[in-house]
Amino acid sequence: MRLAITLRRLAAGAVLSMALLGAALAADHPAPQRGEFTARDFRFHDGTVLPALRLSYLTLGAPTGEPVLLLHGTAGSAQAMLAPAFAGALFGPGQPLDAQKYFIVIPDALGAGQSAKPSDGMRAGFPAYNYDDMVLAQHRLVTEGLGIRHLRLVIGNSMGGMHAWLWGIAWPEMMDGLVPLASQPIPMSGRNWMMRRMIIDAVRNDPAWQGGNYTTQPAGLRIANAFFGIATSGGSIAYQSLAPSREAADRLLQARLAQPFNQDANDVLFQWDSSRDFDPTEGLPRITAPVLAINAADDERNPPETGLMEQALARIPQARLHMIPASAETRGHGTTGIARFWAAPLAEFLAGLPKRQP
Repeated sequence: MRLAITLRRLAAGAVLSMALLGAALAADHPAPQRGEFTARDFRFHDGTVLPALRLSYLTLGAPTGEPVLLLHGTAGSAQAMLAPAFAGALFGPGQPLDAQKYFIVIPDALGAGQSAKPSDGMRAGFPAYNYDDMVLAQHRLVTEGLGIRHLRLVIGNSMGGMHAWLWGIAWPEMMDGLVPLASQPIPMSGRNWMMRRMIIDAVRNDPAWQGGNYTTQPAGLRIANAFFGIATSGGSIAYQSLAPSREAADRLLQARLAQPFNQDANDVLFQWDSSRDFDPTEGLPRITAPVLAINAADDERNPPETGLMEQALARIPQARLHMIPASAETRGHGTTGIARFWAAPLAEFLAGLPKRQP
């Protein structure tokens, strides 16, 4: 979405192209409904307990439909999953996740959107949650809040994909299938973690942060956020196509830096730091649901050339990988946010996915 906004500022041809794409993918699904659930006495992985934890969510479709859990990425929210390039290829009539057939639940992750987060008042005193805590919160929302005992599908993008792996490990019989997007079931490491550390440290090392008790947002976070986005998402071929000269690259960068940035520093710090101990390695053989993993060949955060994805999938009884080829049309780690690239494999996967008894 941010890249699409940038493109509209570059050239008339790109403006027209993206506008037509947006129109073609206009939403044709039921209006989303906002809900809220309070998880009582929520216990975090470190033993911290909050008496009441607010969890917000969106749903599409009727509760009588087959339940699908859809999970968003870091620093995103449930609302982000309704972007035309994503929802416009998935939730409409006859599309893979037709909201007339499925009951689609999209939580605001713990620490994001309208769910409980540091900026609500606790600031840096908010529990230092991790992905296990976030997935537990989702599970309590689904089971206690919505009364769902079995899911047709758990699908997530980026961080949501990493959460999907954890769902398959923690509750292996609860879903018919898993579709993790833009993720790998490997320990947080390599460039992926180093770049996350740079965002975290940009907050903690900024004098304005004041241990989380700032009066103005630390200014360094805006630059760090832009740097992270360019370095770890967008696609090398795409960037070269969009910025074939220094002047074009400067315009692209200036447009990125000019975009509104209203995120709270404590929220951002906690969101990226929550991935610090992600490591599903030992639990992979416990995943019994069929898995369709979908990645992009130009994904900067999950580079396929390491071979780690194939090694991990070999440890899961029923798992296969769909790799989206890199091109000037793909967007690196952001490719899976454009659902037309993988809607057909998803539809095929669902058509052949057995229904398991809860």
